[in-house]
Amino acid sequence: MAEGRAALVLTGGGARAAYQVGALLAIRDVWGSKRAENPFPIVCGTSAGAVNAVALAVFSANFDEAVRKLAFIWRNLRVDHVYRADTLAIAESVLRWGSAVFFGWLVNQSPRSLLDNAPLGELLEAQLDFSAIGRSIADGHLHAISVTASGYTSGESLAFYQGADSLEPWRRAQRVGIRTELKVDHLLASSAIPFVFPAVRINREYFGDGSMRQLAPISPAIHLGADRILVIAGGRRSEEARQRSDTYPSPAQVAGHAMSSIFLDGLSMDLERLERINTTLSAFTAEQRLEAGIALKPIETLVIAPSQRLDYLATRHRNALPNSLRLVLRGIGAMRKNGSVLLSYLLFERAYTRSLMQLGYTDAMSRRAELARFLRIDEG
Repeated sequence: MAEGRAALVLTGGGARAAYQVGALLAIRDVWGSKRAENPFPIVCGTSAGAVNAVALAVFSANFDEAVRKLAFIWRNLRVDHVYRADTLAIAESVLRWGSAVFFGWLVNQSPRSLLDNAPLGELLEAQLDFSAIGRSIADGHLHAISVTASGYTSGESLAFYQGADSLEPWRRAQRVGIRTELKVDHLLASSAIPFVFPAVRINREYFGDGSMRQLAPISPAIHLGADRILVIAGGRRSEEARQRSDTYPSPAQVAGHAMSSIFLDGLSMDLERLERINTTLSAFTAEQRLEAGIALKPIETLVIAPSQRLDYLATRHRNALPNSLRLVLRGIGAMRKNGSVLLSYLLFERAYTRSLMQLGYTDAMSRRAELARFLRIDEG
């Protein structure tokens, strides 16, 4: 297969996105820190993965610098860099939701979200020069970048992309690609976990987390011209056997189950679908596909995913959260092992994110030979 364009796909997962940065550090080491050029001319991100994707795009003129900046931010991240977790903010949130439940009929107003992520917007504005994306595309360091968000009114999965002039918008069933100039609002919309963070209005519609209703997470990379795709996932499906449970699931356990469905299921199904298509196409030569009018092409894929359950890892660092937030999460069962999936998405504290980065680095380096082949590097 010809080398073609390599794409990097970064999935969602809140604080779990620190795992991606650890994997990127390993990729940087395999690629070579002295190589300034960007190995991924196409970068696609969803939810927290969109933040990492845009950071790579902003600094795409120097891949080593981009990864180092990302690593510095995630190594030193605190909850209050992402959302307000002080006692006053948590108390106000609890009061708003309690009032909505008991007196919503009287005031006819619903709370927007459980947490206020205004600090995240301020952090992104301070750290990322969005105008650099256009310059990187013009200079040839980047071919395209996409950020996916979910429209609450249309129900469509929108991939907002910025890229070379040759790229055309697309429309498929419940999937749309729209050319735009990426801003901080696109990142806040893409990472707006339902109920947890507020939706963001872009043009005429409110948008939430891009992992919702994202039936084909790999699709934007293919539409943007990728021939081979590296996916760094933010979690894995549990392979443990079903166990007997006599305890009614806590609200945190139910919420964690819903989040896993949002963040993990779409990617698993899309990868299975792509594997089936590749298997079918392998039965034909390129000439036979051309003669038969088959427009599809085989796509090389490599997936880096956690080797451990991140919810169990989160429980080891649950006491790093501010006291007021711990109190609320304990009340809904998130501080217990069976409710820790929710915790693993919200634990933006350095003890946890550094553990995730170390795991991401170790997992990626265990696939060093495969990474070298994917990057077309001769290490021998």
